[in-house]
Amino acid sequence: MKLYEPVTLAMPLAKEIGEFIRRKGRLPSGDELREMLKDLGPEEVCLDRGLGVYRSKFLIALVFPREETIVIDVISSSGELSDALEVIAYPDKKLEAFVVEILPTNDLEYEGNVGIEPIIIDGETLELESNPVLGHFEEDEEGLFLVIDGKTYERWRGEGDIHTCPICGGELAWKGEKAYCQDCGYGVKVVRG
Repeated sequence: MKLYEPVTLAMPLAKEIGEFIRRKGRLPSGDELREMLKDLGPEEVCLDRGLGVYRSKFLIALVFPREETIVIDVISSSGELSDALEVIAYPDKKLEAFVVEILPTNDLEYEGNVGIEPIIIDGETLELESNPVLGHFEEDEEGLFLVIDGKTYERWRGEGDIHTCPICGGELAWKGEKAYCQDCGYGVKVVRG
């Protein structure tokens, strides 16, 4: 997996947290969150008093796990905040659901559309109630792609607009199982199986 920009860590992390909630029916603990992050690639550089700091060559993730909420800020290692993202997971008592969102930390400069919509998981049945388009990133000779599975694609196609880029909100042009976005430069690739 390639971790170049905050979105390349935030989207797979949100997906992992959502899958964990659907399996276990609760938010991950601090230790479980540590393992998720290490599996995604960043190295743990600090763990002290409820704060975890993780670093890769291009990114820094600050983790604030709490009882009722998990907050992870992902910023470029350059310190540039215009593309910084925040992954937030919490139980929503009004909706009676778990919610995992990816939010820009700077609404004024960020023009993204990350994941199209948040992950919403029914608190009792643990069924997905929303239509997030999340996956991980891979690079090939044609560029950097958000890789989604066939099930995510079919849900997206049935419930949403597959011509709207899940990363920036631009327009996707599909060619077979790959789509290209002229606005953000990322692509979307469907891997079935």
